[in-house]
Amino acid sequence: MSERATLEGETREVTGKKAKQLRRQGVIPAVIYGQGQNLNIQVENLSLVRVLRDAGTTNLIDITVGDEKHTVLAKEVQAHVTRGDLIHVDFYEVNMKEKLIVEATLVPLGIPKPVEDGLGSTAMVVLSLEIECLPDNLISEIEVDLTMIETPDDVVMVGDLEVPEGVEILAEPETIVARFEYIQLAEEEEEEEEDEGLMMAASADEVEVIGKGKQADEEDFDE
Repeated sequence: MSERATLEGETREVTGKKAKQLRRQGVIPAVIYGQGQNLNIQVENLSLVRVLRDAGTTNLIDITVGDEKHTVLAKEVQAHVTRGDLIHVDFYEVNMKEKLIVEATLVPLGIPKPVEDGLGSTAMVVLSLEIECLPDNLISEIEVDLTMIETPDDVVMVGDLEVPEGVEILAEPETIVARFEYIQLAEEEEEEEEDEGLMMAASADEVEVIGKGKQADEEDFDE
């Protein structure tokens, strides 16, 4: 676990639409909630961007407001649709004695032997997993050792993953997270899709011809 990110905040009096004035001054409005009464704060934009880049939404952040320190997770980050500028951040204050449930990203490591042999590639079936732990044990990533796939029939399951003491993966141990795929399987699927496309096109042509013929019959009948 990396060193906890820190941030300086100030109490905020400006709320609602007036918060635009803060953003023009390079200050982002935010709120801390989760333990008692909500606390409206404001944070310097560049510092906030740096901390969010490093901590994301899965690492703890210490925010100092006056003489008080709040240990939080960035729960909701609002940004401008086109420019990407930060608009508002919701910070959830954690209780250090209560367990959290968060998502941890799966990070594949190593090269399976069948891949080294040129038989195919590795497919990650799951990209993240829910974990439960105390805030001090929080992790954002779980490594997946792909070298455990020694034959094309091998898979990596949740039960094969290693996590630090105090961290529990909530998925079933038999859940597959990574497997091997032959190259020709992908090629066959593409060929099947092409064949299906041709069949559908042919069917569409037949329907169109039938429609024209039926229309002609109706016109003959009217005459």
